Amino acid sequence: MSRAFTKEDDFEPEPDFRLPDPDSPYYDEAAAVALLRAANAGDTRGGELATGYRWGEPRLAPHMERLEREAEEAGDTRQAQLARRYLRAVRRGG
Repeated sequence: MSRAFTKEDDFEPEPDFRLPDPDSPYYDEAAAVALLRAANAGDTRGGELATGYRWGEPRLAPHMERLEREAEEAGDTRQAQLARRYLRAVRRGG
């Protein structure tokens, strides 16, 4: 195989989501943020593994709705777009 198609440095650090304890009342909110961060980095599966929630988990919908509003207010179109995609996945059933 040509060297043009090989990756010399295959090391990519794992994302650090810094989630609270799963029993924390803030866990779901932090998980919603982590899923958006992971999706923005192109690693939705990593976010799912880190949080224990799949993309489109209905339990996180209220947090995603709030994050979407906040992103819109801040002019962060990418975050708002990702939150809307998540909410569409909730409506489709995952």
